[in-house]
Amino acid sequence: MATTADNTQTQTPNTPFYKLGGHPTMQAICNRFYDLMDSDPAYAELRAMHAPSLDRMKHSLAGFLAAWAGGPRDWFEENPGKCMMSAHKPYVITKEVAAQWGDAMRRAIADVAPEEAELAKAMGGVLDDLAKGMVNG
Repeated sequence: MATTADNTQTQTPNTPFYKLGGHPTMQAICNRFYDLMDSDPAYAELRAMHAPSLDRMKHSLAGFLAAWAGGPRDWFEENPGKCMMSAHKPYVITKEVAAQWGDAMRRAIADVAPEEAELAKAMGGVLDDLAKGMVNG
């Protein structure tokens, strides 16, 4: 619980974003996710869909995950009308690529190992389902 300048107490929202550690955790998950994608041959097809530099994506995905998990909605304000489905519409996403994305994300979350292990595992499962929902090829 935090105290504001006028001595009123504000309660931290009870969302996955805050329970898992906020921006530092979301950024660590995304850094690990893209590091896995860049280094593990199991994700070669997924990696081939991305630009040579993953820096922009590391920042963007962390912002999306923060907002999606109940944190600040900056990503949605910076990308009005955009969602993950519309952002990926131009790409052919096969079952294999979706499975690679989901596997890398679950591994990244597990490697970062937020204290709320059950919540983190559930988050990985939901994100895996999200990736599978984007299959269009």
